Amino acid sequence: MKNELVDALNEQMNFEFYSAHVYLAMAAYCSSESLDGFANFFLVQAEEERFHAMKMYRFLNDRSFRATLAALPEPKNVYESMLDAFEHAFAHEQQNTKKFYHLADLALDEREHATIYFLKWFIDEQVEEEALFSNIIQKLKRIDKDSNAFYMLDAEFAARSFTAPAE
Repeated sequence: MKNELVDALNEQMNFEFYSAHVYLAMAAYCSSESLDGFANFFLVQAEEERFHAMKMYRFLNDRSFRATLAALPEPKNVYESMLDAFEHAFAHEQQNTKKFYHLADLALDEREHATIYFLKWFIDEQVEEEALFSNIIQKLKRIDKDSNAFYMLDAEFAARSFTAPAE
């Protein structure tokens, strides 16, 4: 692999750690609003992002390249509403998808087949992530001021958990 691709993979690994940081901040916001189910949703999301970062960490190490950690920017900590938090999360996932497309383009340009195959998993994952957040946003818009539906969604999210996929 050329240095440009290794650097980009390290940048993406750090972005995945930052994503976990973003979702942890969203969980803290939800907890401060006494919405424990929504907080759990974002805690699980943070765990998933750390899993993604470590998957990249291991890939770099397995290919005999050094994984390099960088400082994380401060995430947004206050939101106007749950809808606002989920809209920010959706925009964050869209940004992440663009970053993976850029990585895939670099790998294709280098004809770096192992990396192309590795990135396919993440690109498939991004399709799922964007769909998840888009669907939740639509639900939040539909329930609007219906507090019963809102608390039912909170209860649904309380049951969410993360199970690492088989590698």
